Amino acid sequence: MNKKILLVEDDPNLGMLLEDYLVLKGKFDVSLCVDGDEGLRAFTSDSYDICILDVMMPKKDGFSLAKDIRKINPNTPIIFATAKGMMEDKTEAYNLGGDDYITKPFRIEELLLRINALLKRVAQQDQSVEEKPTKFDIGNYHFDYHNQIISLGDQQQKVSTKEAELLRLLCLKMNDVLTREEALLQIWHDDNYFNGRSMDVFLSKLRKYLKEDPKVEIINVHGRGYKLLVS
Repeated sequence: MNKKILLVEDDPNLGMLLEDYLVLKGKFDVSLCVDGDEGLRAFTSDSYDICILDVMMPKKDGFSLAKDIRKINPNTPIIFATAKGMMEDKTEAYNLGGDDYITKPFRIEELLLRINALLKRVAQQDQSVEEKPTKFDIGNYHFDYHNQIISLGDQQQKVSTKEAELLRLLCLKMNDVLTREEALLQIWHDDNYFNGRSMDVFLSKLRKYLKEDPKVEIINVHGRGYKLLVS
């Protein structure tokens, strides 16, 4: 079966061009929507393997749409496509759980390469998850990677996909050092400065989620990385 793409693009000419190319060259089934509201209706009525969201759109922008998509399905890969290339926009894109970011104007061939690379990465991650533990006890907390939930007694905290991936790596290295490079390469597949900044945001959130148990701590190991300490 062809992979299904939700393409949300308010420029009708670009949207139809992308749709035709991805159908013919990429062998994808593409649902084209022209604004964020229509995109959300499409996502709630069908399942998709990947979403490509324009950021600057009428009615509901791409970032707002991504928030709604993440509430419904935290795992569907998202690529943001926008004419804006500011660092703040890139940070927002990744903090919302975006998986990739492409700046207009771009070559359609590059978009196709990014789509295929992202789908391959997701398939590899799924295979890796099957081979390693996915449930962990962290002091008084319990972490369910598949369902992306941290539990403390009757309280549950839903975490984002990136937060779940990072916490899982820390759990697999519990009381040992998870190097910064290893985390960035496994989750973001690039250890550049921008991705490092994004990872720091997720680490801060994880520390807040685990703050109720004094026996649990995520520490920085200077010059190396991080360590999930459980005493």
